[in-house]
Amino acid sequence: MEWIEKLDGNVIVSDAQGKIIYMNEKALAHYEKDGGSTLIGQDLLECHNEASRKKIMEIMTSGEKNVYTIEKRGQKKIIYQSPWFRDGEFRGIIELSLVIPAEMPHFVRG
Repeated sequence: MEWIEKLDGNVIVSDAQGKIIYMNEKALAHYEKDGGSTLIGQDLLECHNEASRKKIMEIMTSGEKNVYTIEKRGQKKIIYQSPWFRDGEFRGIIELSLVIPAEMPHFVRG
């Protein structure tokens, strides 16, 4: 799945217990100062503050996604956190973090 590995955005995947099982190249580089590839196998909850841990637990228990935008170091990003399932069973969380333009067109179609 080279397209995910080379995606111009962070992709982080955890298992159902919150253990990080995958980070693409961009995420590994982004989190290099925090350990980079050594984060794989670590508890996702341990990498976050209390408010973020609460939101992660909500995603894990409710199966609902969490989507928002942030601005950090002059870059605006969309953060898309979603549970992933296999055969209808909760298997973990995937997080996409993508830089977006400060001003972005919005289209209403259909």
